[in-house]
Amino acid sequence: MRKSKEQQKNESGLQLDLFSVQAGELQAVPIGGTDSGLVSRVELLSLLEKQRTLTEHLLERIVDYENLNRAYKQVASNDGSGGVDGMDTEELRQWLGKHINTLQKEILTEQYEVSPVRKVEIPKPNGGTRMLGIPTVKDRLVQQAIHQELSRYYEPIFSESSYGFRPGRSAHQAITQASKYIQEGKEWVVDIDLEKFFDKINHDRLMQRLSKGIGDKRLLRLIKAYLKAGMMDDGLVEQRIAGTPQGGPLSPLLSNIVLDELDKELEERGHSFCRYADDSNIYVKSRKAGERVMASIVDFIEKKLKLKVNHEKSGVRHCSDVKFLGYTLLPEGGIRVADKSIDRLKDKVREITRRNRGIKFDMVIKELNAVIRGWTIYFRLANVWLTNFRDLDGWIRRKLRCYRLKHCGRRYTIFKLLRSLDIPEGKSWNAIMYSQGWWQMSKKTAVGHAMNLNWFAKQGLQSIYLRMKV
Repeated sequence: MRKSKEQQKNESGLQLDLFSVQAGELQAVPIGGTDSGLVSRVELLSLLEKQRTLTEHLLERIVDYENLNRAYKQVASNDGSGGVDGMDTEELRQWLGKHINTLQKEILTEQYEVSPVRKVEIPKPNGGTRMLGIPTVKDRLVQQAIHQELSRYYEPIFSESSYGFRPGRSAHQAITQASKYIQEGKEWVVDIDLEKFFDKINHDRLMQRLSKGIGDKRLLRLIKAYLKAGMMDDGLVEQRIAGTPQGGPLSPLLSNIVLDELDKELEERGHSFCRYADDSNIYVKSRKAGERVMASIVDFIEKKLKLKVNHEKSGVRHCSDVKFLGYTLLPEGGIRVADKSIDRLKDKVREITRRNRGIKFDMVIKELNAVIRGWTIYFRLANVWLTNFRDLDGWIRRKLRCYRLKHCGRRYTIFKLLRSLDIPEGKSWNAIMYSQGWWQMSKKTAVGHAMNLNWFAKQGLQSIYLRMKV
């Protein structure tokens, strides 16, 4: 006799409650190799088998009103640009008010049609472009609803050494743990760079992996539809045979499920490592050991996971030559901001203080302060070379002096500005008449005295050095 939807819902809820107890137990026991009482790979497969039984009706939980409501709030808070249909989050709210029952029915009966994603390419900090696939807001809602339920099952079995795209885990935790490994004497880093990881995830391997832990075949087919969704570029839809482009809520979770295989392999081999999304570093005590690890792990990634390692960017390096999540870690606990991170900050400052922008000086200060606050919050773990930020502060002030002088326009207007800031008449004219260009004028003693530290403090400019010292 066929069970009613209410019975299925009750049974599903009971199964989830039962599994939540197991999940709590799993969180207390790291998954990995057999040493030190860690759960073995065989035991992990057994857990996935139980999970598959408990998720035979997971789609009902995914389209539950409460879960969809939470998903909408998350999508709305993230905002973001629209997909190929142009619908925004406010329009989605109105649409859901009229069609939520239809949406639930279409998903449960597998009549829901996944839309193509909108292709967007953004520049990467180190050159090249990163491809994003922006789903429609309806698809973002459904993906977020799937993510919320799947996370309950996969989060407890993910590695303790995985930090990216996970609740309660952060880049700062990864940096702190990596620093501990280095202080233990593991100063050599096997730095693995995966080539266009999100674009090259093997669909067949991912679906095979998901089928081991998800019992609801309808859900598996829906996820596969999202993986296969075409990508629209200039009005033409291009079909995809690999990858899960960044831009949708489901992509980060799927990427962690793919790379959890790598985590488990590293744990079984007893390696010390930190992974943040597709950025993986393994810490060893010598270059020779690192080269052995590099050769075997690259072989595992390319042959078993069917992913491509970027051999030019990957390598075995001393920790002081490695950039990890924007930081460079030094022996004995030193943590500094990586050179490239400072270069990117300078590029941002140049963009904001571009002298032909034509916006008010106080707005430039406001934009700079927002960047400085965010940058110093992220890099607050840095504990060495902090005095270098005094020079960076000075460089930013000089860029601002250039901006202010340029916006005066004529020489006489600059003269009036300097005089209003208590610079003597002769020194004011000398600074103006004997300078070739705004950058040289900004370095003049008279200009520096006029727009000094106290003057910038009155304008409200934040100091990187002072914020980093706190």
